[in-house]
Amino acid sequence: MSRSGYTLPVFACAAAVAALHWLRDRQPLTLASVDLIEPAQIAEIPIEQVAGLSENTALAIARSDPGDNLDLTKNTPIWALVEWREAGEAVIIKGGEGIGKQANADDKPAIYAYAQRLLKENLQRMLAPGEKITVTIILPEGRSLAVRTSNSAFGVVEGLSLLGTTGISQPLSTPDQLAVFRAELQNKASRFESLVFCIGENGLDLARKLGINPEQLVKTANWLGPMLVEADVLGVKEILLFGYHGKLMKLAGGIFHTHHYLADGRREILAAHCAIAGLKSPDIQAVFNSATAEAALTYLKSLDASTGSDWVNQVYSAIAETIDVRSQEYIQNHKESSTRVTICGSILFDRDRKIIVKSKTAGLLMEKLC
Repeated sequence: MSRSGYTLPVFACAAAVAALHWLRDRQPLTLASVDLIEPAQIAEIPIEQVAGLSENTALAIARSDPGDNLDLTKNTPIWALVEWREAGEAVIIKGGEGIGKQANADDKPAIYAYAQRLLKENLQRMLAPGEKITVTIILPEGRSLAVRTSNSAFGVVEGLSLLGTTGISQPLSTPDQLAVFRAELQNKASRFESLVFCIGENGLDLARKLGINPEQLVKTANWLGPMLVEADVLGVKEILLFGYHGKLMKLAGGIFHTHHYLADGRREILAAHCAIAGLKSPDIQAVFNSATAEAALTYLKSLDASTGSDWVNQVYSAIAETIDVRSQEYIQNHKESSTRVTICGSILFDRDRKIIVKSKTAGLLMEKLC
């Protein structure tokens, strides 16, 4: 049985709770209690160190423990600097060294909605009326760890993001995690005929911002194939596949477990669709030799800008339609009867969380869902 742990925002919050406790009581905590909010439970997080830096400032350190997840933040220290303040909001949260900046949002710290809520709700409960604090979250190893992530593909630079919708970190690539996702799918399939599959947190976050009912969102991680088959068995009529193009396009190549350790045919899929669309050989080679899917997309955009063409739309529309077809073929090939197959539609977005393309079916599904 794989062991779950906690997401990075939980450890940031625990460190902040410990630092604020020191400011109030001049006593170090060895365990900080954090209300996870999502789910509704209390976590007891070990605190490594607490220090008072002045009468008005304290620093505390926790250490990330994501459980048995394949997470590069395992054991990384998280610092929280808490300072008394006299004016403004009760709790102001800042990103210090190692917290990424959102390059497409005026370099705002990459501390997203769940982390903000977690910190503010837990800390505000500790404040007396009129008390105000500034909390600065620091990841000393964040900048070096970030170069090993896909953060830059989503416009997060110079560090890691505090991203997530829950406090629990499950091992995303283990059968135990698939069981968790299937349980969520079974629950939601009993209530809705149409569901939205999101591979990761970026998709979940964007889908909510587009107005899709959060209760219809299902996280799949890399288990798209088994989750599609399960949805069909459960009688789900329509599924909207919603994902970052560098992940979701793998389905157009028949890859239905999208972890890069197992298979990665992105450049072959892109180059093949470019050839079918009629791009010239040098341009196909440039796409094929691009270091990332995002770089290939940027190249196609530059072609469109310089020639007045519409290659991005042509190529990605074809990929989206292929994803729809291959998804329904995958379901059909993994079911015992020839009965109705769940209808699939696809939406692909880029690193700026802007939609590149919707398949025809996806466009119709979005009208129902939003």
